Amino acid sequence: MNRIIRITAALALTLGGATGALAGAASISGEVKKIDEGAGKITLKHGPAKSLGMEEPMTMVYRVKDPAMLKQVKVGDKVTFEAEEAASGYSVTKMEKAK
Repeated sequence: MNRIIRITAALALTLGGATGALAGAASISGEVKKIDEGAGKITLKHGPAKSLGMEEPMTMVYRVKDPAMLKQVKVGDKVTFEAEEAASGYSVTKMEKAK
């Protein structure tokens, strides 16, 4: 019986992790409001980010996974980005200027 419980728990964790990874992959449209290269953060004004559980438009500060991303944009640029939730907050994992 314990073996079945362990297998079920492992399967639930695996499927939960896969769902979270897929959910964070949706692109979000936004505008760069502030860049803080020293802290590795960017402030983005964006529409709903349902993949992150954000139903309303908002302005938020995000960490960036790769600080080089901050050199590719400037305040006022329209961007599309992907982000994920981590223990320390939300992090931008991909970002490019909107076309």
